[in-house]
Amino acid sequence: MTSTAPDPATAASTSVPPAASASPAPSMTATTSVTAAGPETTTGPEASAVRVHVGGSTGRGSLTGVGLVLAGTLSVQFGSAFAALLFPRAGALGTVALRIALAAVLLLLVTRPRLRGYTRADWSVVAGFGLALGGMNMLFYQAIDRIPLGPAVTLEVLGPLLLSAVTSRRAAGLLWAGLALAGVYLLGSGGFDQLTLPGIAFALGAGAMWAAYILLNARAGARFPRLDGLAIAMSVAALVSLPLGLTSTGTTLLEPGVLALGLAIAVMSSGVPYTLELLALRRLPAATFAVLTSLAPAVAALAGYLVLHQGLSALQCAAIAMVVAASAGAVRTGRR
Repeated sequence: MTSTAPDPATAASTSVPPAASASPAPSMTATTSVTAAGPETTTGPEASAVRVHVGGSTGRGSLTGVGLVLAGTLSVQFGSAFAALLFPRAGALGTVALRIALAAVLLLLVTRPRLRGYTRADWSVVAGFGLALGGMNMLFYQAIDRIPLGPAVTLEVLGPLLLSAVTSRRAAGLLWAGLALAGVYLLGSGGFDQLTLPGIAFALGAGAMWAAYILLNARAGARFPRLDGLAIAMSVAALVSLPLGLTSTGTTLLEPGVLALGLAIAVMSSGVPYTLELLALRRLPAATFAVLTSLAPAVAALAGYLVLHQGLSALQCAAIAMVVAASAGAVRTGRR
């Protein structure tokens, strides 16, 4: 879920890959200097970095990106809360398989992605993107099947927070990431007595997949136009998750009531948020996007309260305020 993104992700490709990959690549500082130097005739990742960095530096574009991230976070966390209501009938694996499969069908119908003209490297990137997408969701649903929603998202968001710390080139970025980390810890502390080791492991695994999702989302967005990369990646995730879901629940997934709720969950938890995230990554630096995802535990706590009737303590409310402050600070830092 956290999630919950989802070409749009090109902005992240300018910042994340240099910091995260082992292959030589221009640093963010180098990219900025090239941008400042004016137009140059370059090809490959460097050229893409110049184009996107210039387009994403405007204040209006940054504010739009923030709005897209927030809307996507609301959608995916409330979708996860509703998904938990389906677990007694379809199970965690069945629910996530239904969600991903239906989201893949919707995206394929809407985007009708072009499948020709791509290199082997392009297909490797989008396949990895799909595996990260599927793995993130399957591990997360296993986590919330074992531990409360708030603590699960709290542990999951450590992945993007670590990514933010790694990709940030400014001390202020590390400060905001640290504040957000403290906030998400406090937010989940009220429910940590209900945690199990398998639930913790699944949530942390989902966090690692979330960080990989951000990186591969960015690279796929640089190689595939519009939402084509997302549609193909969602199809890969469906091919991986659907056999597991059918093995787990059988024909239960075909019941009308289960299909209807599964469709609503697919739209809320996959189609809408991943598309919005994909568009947001065109407008925001990767580090800013990663810290903004720290809002997920706050929204998850709200969704748990409204949908699953999970209360909030005063300490958790204070933690939400810390996370919001860290996210606002990250946006301010990213726009300078």
